Amino acid sequence: MKSFGWLHMFKLYSMLLAFIFVMPSVFTQVWNEDFDNEHFLYKIPENVSCADNQYPPLARVPTYVINLDLPPKLRWAQLMIDKKESALHLLQDIKTYTDSFFHGKLFPLLDKYLPLMAKTLPEPYLSELEGIAEVTGIELGEITLYNIFYEVFTFWDVKNHTWQTTEALRPLVVELDFQREGHTVYKTVNFAGYVGVLTGMKPQRFTLTLDERFSMEGGFVGIIRWLLGDHSANWAGFLMRDVMEKADSYQQALTTLTTSKLLAPVYFILGGNTTDQGAIITRGRNEADVWFMGRGSVSQVSTWYLVETNYDHWNKPPFFDDRRTPAVHCLDKMGREAASLSGLFNVLATKPIFNKLTAYTCLMDVSTGRFESWIRNCPDPCKPW
Repeated sequence: MKSFGWLHMFKLYSMLLAFIFVMPSVFTQVWNEDFDNEHFLYKIPENVSCADNQYPPLARVPTYVINLDLPPKLRWAQLMIDKKESALHLLQDIKTYTDSFFHGKLFPLLDKYLPLMAKTLPEPYLSELEGIAEVTGIELGEITLYNIFYEVFTFWDVKNHTWQTTEALRPLVVELDFQREGHTVYKTVNFAGYVGVLTGMKPQRFTLTLDERFSMEGGFVGIIRWLLGDHSANWAGFLMRDVMEKADSYQQALTTLTTSKLLAPVYFILGGNTTDQGAIITRGRNEADVWFMGRGSVSQVSTWYLVETNYDHWNKPPFFDDRRTPAVHCLDKMGREAASLSGLFNVLATKPIFNKLTAYTCLMDVSTGRFESWIRNCPDPCKPW
C-alpha cells in the first residue's frame, strides 16, 4: 500500500479538520475524577418513568441480502440502487450546511484528495466502495468519508450531531443478511452505503455492537500514521466486519477485539451464547479494559447485565447526558427473571435513553438467531440527546 506525500497529507487532513470544526458544537464538561465503588450510589432522576408496552413498534427496518459470493464491486449494487436518492439527500444536507462556511469549495477538494486515501484501504472494502460509487454516481471521496466517519469524528461529541442529520440517516437504515452459498454467515443493521459493521450478530456464536468513545486525541494520531504509510492499525467498522467473517466463537471475537491495534478509541459490546458471556471492551488505540458480565461496577449493583452509554464505566456520566442511570433503574425494576426482548425494548424506549438522536433500535438473541431492528423517532416532548 502507498503512503501519502507530505503535501497531500497536509491538504487532506486540513480539509477533514475544517469539515469537523464547522459542525455544530455544544459545551461539554468532562468528568475525569475516579470514585470509590463502595461509596457510589446512583440517584434515580425524579422524572424517569420506565416505558411499558412499547413492543413491537410499527417501523420495521427493511432487509437486504449481501451475497459474499459475488465480486466485491457487485455486492452492494441492488441496495444502493434502492437507496441512492436517500444517500444523495444526506450528502446534499451536509453540503448545504458546509457551503455557508466554504462557499462550495470543500467537497470538490474532498472529491480530489479522499480517493487517494481510499486507495490505501484494505480489500475487499476498497473494491466495495468503488462499486458503490459506480452504481450511485456519488464521488468515491464522499463515499470514503462516509465510511471513515467514526475515526474522523471520535473527538466530536455525539451531542454535536444535528437532529437534521439523524432525520436524513433514518431512510438509510437497513438490515443486512450476509450470505455465502445461500446461507447466513452474519446479520447486521447498517446505514446503506457503509460497508463496515456497527451492530451485528453471528447466529449461535456472538453479538457485537460499536459504541462511540469520545477523546480529544480521537483518531488524529491513527489517521496521520495511516497517511504516512503505517497500516498496522484497524478501522473500527472494518475490524468488526472482519470479526463477524472470521471469528467462530465468543472467545475468538474477544481476543481479536482486545488485542488488535485501532486508529481511534472505541467501545465494543460483545455478547455470547451463555449467560456468563458478555463484555464491554473499552479500547484505546493500543490498550484495552474489559468489564466482564458478572462483575460489579461503580455504575450498577446488579451483575446480570452490563450498561454502556458512551462513557467509561468507571467514571460518572456527565450531568447533561446521564442515560446510564435511567437504564440501570429500569433494568433493575424489570429484574432478571422477567428479562425478555420485549422488556429490553421497553428499557430502550424509556426517555432519555430514547431521544432525538435515536435512529434505530436493534434486538438480538444469539441462541435463536432472532434479529430485529426498528426505525425510531422520539415523539415530543423528547430530549435532544
